[in-house]
This record gives sequence, structure tokens and C-alpha cells, in this order.
Amino acid sequence: MAAIPKDPVMLMSFLNTQLRDNYSSFEDLCGAYDLDAEEIREKLSAIDYHYDVDRNQFV
Repeated sequence: MAAIPKDPVMLMSFLNTQLRDNYSSFEDLCGAYDLDAEEIREKLSAIDYHYDVDRNQFV
């Protein structure tokens, strides 16, 4: 996994910033950073954040 924040809240903030500024989808972001999408979803689900396709962010 790429050097991304390990803390779930910081991770969510990092991902949402990347999604807003650089990527049109979560899948594109995961591909660029070589991330395991399911692992990220599980980590953020633990703090009650889920990816919203229409908003292209975790909410």
C-alpha cells in the first residue's frame, strides 16, 4: 500500500481531497496509489463513512 494516512479520519480527509482535486472515481484513485479498495472501504466503514458515487467522496 502507498504511503497514505493510517488514521481513519485522516485517511478519509486525504481520500476526499484527492477525489475532489485529482480523480473522477474511487477506483481511479485506488489504481493510481495501488490501494486495496475493499480494505479502504472497511477501514472507513468502521468510522461510519461510505463512498458515495454521485458525490465522488466518502460521506
